[in-house]
Amino acid sequence: MQATLDTPFVPPPPISLALTEMHRALGEAAGLAVSRRWLKRMPNGDGHGVMVLPGFMGDDGYNAPLRNYLTSLGYHVRGWEQGRNLGPRGDLLERIVEHIGALAEETEGKVTLIGHSLGGIYARELAKEVPDLIRQVISLGSPFGEGRESASYPARLFSLLNPAEEITVDQYALAEPPPVPTTAVFSRGDGVVNWRTSYQDGRHDHVQNVEVRGSHCGLTYNPTVWFLLAERLLQTREDWRPFDRGSWRKLFFPK
Repeated sequence: MQATLDTPFVPPPPISLALTEMHRALGEAAGLAVSRRWLKRMPNGDGHGVMVLPGFMGDDGYNAPLRNYLTSLGYHVRGWEQGRNLGPRGDLLERIVEHIGALAEETEGKVTLIGHSLGGIYARELAKEVPDLIRQVISLGSPFGEGRESASYPARLFSLLNPAEEITVDQYALAEPPPVPTTAVFSRGDGVVNWRTSYQDGRHDHVQNVEVRGSHCGLTYNPTVWFLLAERLLQTREDWRPFDRGSWRKLFFPK
């Protein structure tokens, strides 16, 4: 996608972040080895349905460790089961809605959507489409904000694979938050997407931005993100509260 005259120009991340992206992501994954005992101490969940949606060019295999961790906490976790994420073409979103409906029926309750990058954009839009089925939305480094057309390195490839006339979502409404509790996770160290487009502008009820330290590709392997997700999944839609950055947490979650 290319920036147009009616959208602000937001540059992609500095090249220094882009060049070190994969090395930093591997470091975050390695950090799980020393954090697993701590992460396993998180409270058990209530068994509600959780769906994890992959980023652009990703698939369910990329998110498998995260899904396994959330399953170990007692949640009913599913991948999106749509193969590789090449973009919102055809009836893709309709198929995901059916998948969400089946998971909600199976678990007899609302579903939490966790989406990495492009998957987080899907999660936000799906929550607008079927809010009655959604408990909350958590996006991880998702470029939904204004200026996203120029703010990421994969934007040109995305445009080639997804001509504007074939995209089935309203791109002008992506910056609007869904009508359910929403947490937008971002990192200033993101080497793929400019973090400013992963941040929810304005003041909205039941919407919170949470900063973490790390890369873009490593967000689903980042120990602090796993901790954050385990804490957020304890929230109900009716009694949702913002994440508390107090005490020692401010070392890992900058304010």
